[in-house]
Amino acid sequence: MITFEQVSKAYLGKYAIKDITTTLPKGKIIGVVGPNGTGKSTTLKLIAGLIRPTKGRVTVDGMEVDRKISKHVTYLSELDEYYTMYSVMETVQFFATQFEDFNLSKAEEMIQFMKLDPNTKVKHLSKGNRGRLKIILSLARDASYILMDEPLSGLDPMVRDTIVKGLVSFIDLEKQTVLISTHEVSEIEPMLDYVVAIKDNQFVEVADVDQLRQEEQLSIVEWMKKIYAS
Repeated sequence: MITFEQVSKAYLGKYAIKDITTTLPKGKIIGVVGPNGTGKSTTLKLIAGLIRPTKGRVTVDGMEVDRKISKHVTYLSELDEYYTMYSVMETVQFFATQFEDFNLSKAEEMIQFMKLDPNTKVKHLSKGNRGRLKIILSLARDASYILMDEPLSGLDPMVRDTIVKGLVSFIDLEKQTVLISTHEVSEIEPMLDYVVAIKDNQFVEVADVDQLRQEEQLSIVEWMKKIYAS
């Protein structure tokens, strides 16, 4: 379980998120949505232990978050941060040396699924194929929590479709919880269990997607329009 207790994070006196108290459930795929600058990336970085809150406390399964939380949490940045001279397979093998829970056989299976050439150098990969590689490196870990910051950003529709199918195929929700920050809500809506809406640097609502559909007859996109129109 991920818990925020009166959490705020400020940069140079300006709040990225402010006074957040909430608990996010385990074993779910959770979308984190909102306009640019509302604190989506900051939220994921706080959970990953990459930054510390200005105020308040973030815990994962009862453990207060710091850099050591990386043993339990994998974080996919929207930035490319790999050794470009490595091939796809060399990159995978390097990550396997960095994380005890890295599942090399799963990574190799995903390389085939994503139709990547394991011998291609990272510097020669298209943006879409770099996106596929990033997904592989995140999902190949047997970490309890998978955090993905804009995994579909800038990718063409065919690539997005492959990546979404990969997400569904290679996540074990009996053991793993996934948080995805995204603008591409319609692309990932079918796979989401919960959605967190951030507005004015606060969590304005955490909603069960099935309840939205059954009780309010709203898609996530329709629900977001109501929230951000007000």
